[in-house]
Amino acid sequence: MEYMQYFLIIVIAIIIAIAITRSKKKDFKLELNKLVEYLGGRNNIVKYEYNKSRFIVDVVDVNKVNKDGIQKLGAQGIVEIDNQLKIILGDNAKQFKKYIDELK
Repeated sequence: MEYMQYFLIIVIAIIIAIAITRSKKKDFKLELNKLVEYLGGRNNIVKYEYNKSRFIVDVVDVNKVNKDGIQKLGAQGIVEIDNQLKIILGDNAKQFKKYIDELK
């Protein structure tokens, strides 16, 4: 009977771990959607690339970019040069580039 209790506890722990992992993925997708929105929408994004922790994006109209919103999503910094933004996103920069590739 003891083994059955331990087995049940392990199964419940695995189910909780899977639920947490899936919810984090959904939250990350939601953040990526917001980041695209804060960049002025996908039509405002002309060219993009990533370099280690930075996501570098050229936009049509820099006035459409919501820099405060990007900062609130966790960007560690934003450098603006003309119509180019260098956004320090940490490890998420590569994932964001892949997400934009899927949208185009």
